[in-house]
Amino acid sequence: MGRYVRWQIAIALLGIISLSALLAYSAYSFTNVLVPDQGGTFREGVAGSARYINPLLCQYNEVDQDLCSLVFRGLTRLDEHGRVVPDLADGPPRVSPDGLTYTFRLRPGLSWQDGVPITADDVIFTVHLMQDPNFPGVPFLGELWRTVEVTKLDDLTVRFTLRQPFTPFLDYTTIGLLPAHLWASIPAEQLSRTQLNLQPVGNGPFLVSEVSADHIRLEPNPRYDGPSPYLAAVEFRFYPDYPSLFEAFVRGEIEGISRVIPQDLARAEAREDLQLFSAPLSGYVIILFNLRNPNVPFLQDKAVRQALMYALDRQQLIDEVLAGQGIVAHSPIMPYNWAYNPDVRRYTQNVERARRLLDEAGYVDGDGDGIREKDGRPLRWILLSDDDPERQRLAQAISQAWRAIGVEAIPQAVSFTGLISDFIFPHEFESAIVSWELAGDPDPYPLWHSTQAKEGGQNYGGWSNPRADELMEEARSITDVEKRKALYREFQDIFAEELPGLLLYYPVYTYGVSDKVHGVEIGPLNTPSDRFRTIAQWYMVTRRITIPEARASRSAVSPLP
Repeated sequence: MGRYVRWQIAIALLGIISLSALLAYSAYSFTNVLVPDQGGTFREGVAGSARYINPLLCQYNEVDQDLCSLVFRGLTRLDEHGRVVPDLADGPPRVSPDGLTYTFRLRPGLSWQDGVPITADDVIFTVHLMQDPNFPGVPFLGELWRTVEVTKLDDLTVRFTLRQPFTPFLDYTTIGLLPAHLWASIPAEQLSRTQLNLQPVGNGPFLVSEVSADHIRLEPNPRYDGPSPYLAAVEFRFYPDYPSLFEAFVRGEIEGISRVIPQDLARAEAREDLQLFSAPLSGYVIILFNLRNPNVPFLQDKAVRQALMYALDRQQLIDEVLAGQGIVAHSPIMPYNWAYNPDVRRYTQNVERARRLLDEAGYVDGDGDGIREKDGRPLRWILLSDDDPERQRLAQAISQAWRAIGVEAIPQAVSFTGLISDFIFPHEFESAIVSWELAGDPDPYPLWHSTQAKEGGQNYGGWSNPRADELMEEARSITDVEKRKALYREFQDIFAEELPGLLLYYPVYTYGVSDKVHGVEIGPLNTPSDRFRTIAQWYMVTRRITIPEARASRSAVSPLP
């Protein structure tokens, strides 16, 4: 082959290589990707309706809690691990060595949605409302804040002074603030009767833009100092109950199902257009015994309570009644909390041991009717639950399990409001299936200390154990985590031995979101409202940009074909 021909071939090859490189570079430079964009209305179905979009009054209503979590903020908030972290506060508080004073400074430049600056006056005003004897909110808020002195040090700084050390105090600083310039003229006794409860002025990422009988619309708060949400609006659509939510999704009325209940789980999992997110809730479901009710003295017998626990297959209850939406509970402190005792005593079903405990305690079926008795008193009582279908099925299954050991617990369903107001609060019950929500500090004092067994306290079962009282008292008065952990470890051992109530399970919360909505993530939840913790990154609308632009974007998505 001649030199001329070889040069021609070489030149041609170089041209091909150069063209290929140019094409490759062009393809790289101009490949398009989809990235999130502003826009879209996310419609979520919720069970119930709004009454008080007010952080001081929302504790009884889950819909109100959802709305308050998006509209209001406090000095602090709880992170996904239940730890208190700054929110409106400019860093953690300064705490005095004796644990009696907490000094907070607000971040400068913050404002309410109407443009009025957020100042120490708003903190002072909110605390004074809760301290007022006529405060209509949950009793424990007023009781706690009436023991605290609040002082304004300057326009952005407040100091809280406690009467005695109280380590869980920081949990109470997560309460949302109210704007003093709008609420100052409203007396505490009229707090629940003002239109501001449905036309709030808040300081959170969203503001209320529309209220009607069947929905509430939220839009981004332009004065919010955090990341701007991609969503143009969030609408809460009201439905009578949880079963209605899934059907509303099927009809295309909503993109979000606030809670996918166990009976809808299989159908929900079968839908390709529905994303499901599950996370444990901070709390537990328990069979509470009234240990001070003279009509059921046998419930005061530890052997009876232990036998009742051994008779239950709690995992089977979770699988068959809850469609797996629960985790067997072994402690009144959550498993992912720093104070949890992983070596606490665990009860697994042992029917023979249950029968043996009752035999040894003198409870036998002397008349052949299938129910044990002692001193002429049969092991028979009422097991209350609310009228939720899931709870009724749970009560029936528990009753059947106990009947197998010669015990008759008669299931009785009442409305949720009736269960709480007519039976639990006045301590007028024999046994009941109840849920406790636990968030923040693991302090069990409010639910289990003997001083809280009085009317107005939350130790509704009336449990009293002197050593457990000592442990709870000391643990809430010190800040050393390792010492508190040791105290709570012993408390959990006592609880597992005494069984003042039968822990059933830690609830698992399942959230349903249409595949039209992207960027949704949820982790461990202090309350169901925490599902909105990452809402700023949710999006429904996308736009095309080139790869170099994508590098500068905060969230590139998928390359276009």
